[in-house]
Amino acid sequence: MTHRSLRHNGFLPSAVIAMLGLIAFRPDARAAEMTTTAQAQIEQGGQSATSGVATFKLGDLTVTSPWTRATPGGAKIAGGYLKITNNGSSADRFVGAKSAQADHVEIHEMSMNDGVMKMRPLPNGLEIKPGETVELKSGGYHLMFMDLKQPLKQGDTFKATLQFEKAGSLDVNFNVNALGATGASAPQH
Repeated sequence: MTHRSLRHNGFLPSAVIAMLGLIAFRPDARAAEMTTTAQAQIEQGGQSATSGVATFKLGDLTVTSPWTRATPGGAKIAGGYLKITNNGSSADRFVGAKSAQADHVEIHEMSMNDGVMKMRPLPNGLEIKPGETVELKSGGYHLMFMDLKQPLKQGDTFKATLQFEKAGSLDVNFNVNALGATGASAPQH
């Protein structure tokens, strides 16, 4: 998938605003504005809830705290975040995911270079080395839930299946946090 400019007729569609936390938050967390693909600046701010940790295990792999943000009506994409720890003695590879919530799910990498945001899919996935943890988070590696079937609402959860090259498939639940969330929150019951 190639990434084209998000601009169409000089205007950014509101559905794109929710995209992956590419929203720059002011420290007071009251105002959010979309970063542009040409000159993106990501400011750290907002609140990060860390109580309650959802944990899922598959062989030597442990996945913790899968979460995403609520999306405004009409949004067709959302970012997904989590941590994967490899407690084994050999590497594995996170190669993909699927969910009934989205038409398809991709693993992406975002980076900043001289104030320019670059985002690209990782068709070969992410290597999880023995004894290491890889974090999928805003501003770095992340999942992209593409062509959402319906808006994601704060407080909801949804299922996704993570696919690993050696370990196989793992079903997890993603918590849907607030639109401006900056981290995982306690699991919803």
